Formats: sequence, structure tokens, C-alpha cells
Amino acid sequence: MGRKGSHSDQFRKEACKLVREQGYSIVEAAKQLEVPYNTLWNWLSRLYGPKSSADSQTDPALSDDPALLKSRIRELEKQVHRLEMEKDILKKATAYFAQERT
Repeated sequence: MGRKGSHSDQFRKEACKLVREQGYSIVEAAKQLEVPYNTLWNWLSRLYGPKSSADSQTDPALSDDPALLKSRIRELEKQVHRLEMEKDILKKATAYFAQERT
């Protein structure tokens, strides 16, 4: 389901229910459903408004809950680590292909 708008309205509503009614964080629900975090955030914003109180309770970026913030920090640290590894691989590949050209 890679193209824009390929999810049914029913799927979108059920995804939002995970966050609003079942207590999943937006990050957790997005991972479970294999949709981008921002996509789920947009669906919630359209259905419930951009700054609803439930969003601030379930979005680590808007929460004051230390557990949610720590979880978000761990996710971001993993992402930084992965991106640094990708950058190093690209540097090595660039050096390899630069040597191959000469």
C-alpha cells in the first residue's frame, strides 16, 4: 500500500481508535499498523482536530510523561545510530567508486 490515499476510511478510523480508545501511543499504533507516524498523526488531526487533549497524552513530543519521553528518546537514538551507519556506508561506497574511476 505504497501510494497516497490507499487506505480505506474504515482502516483510518480503526487506526485512530487504537490511539483514542485503546490507549496506544501514536508511535506504537503506527508501528503496529506499518504506517508512517506522520500519516497516523494526520488522520487523527483530521478526525479529532490538530491539538486535541488526547493527542498530547499519546504523543511523546507533546507529553510531560517521563516514560513516554524516554521511549521517544530511545527511538530517536536508534534512528540516529542507523542513520550514522548509513552515512558511513555511503562514505565508504563513495571512496570505493572514486578509486575505481581513476
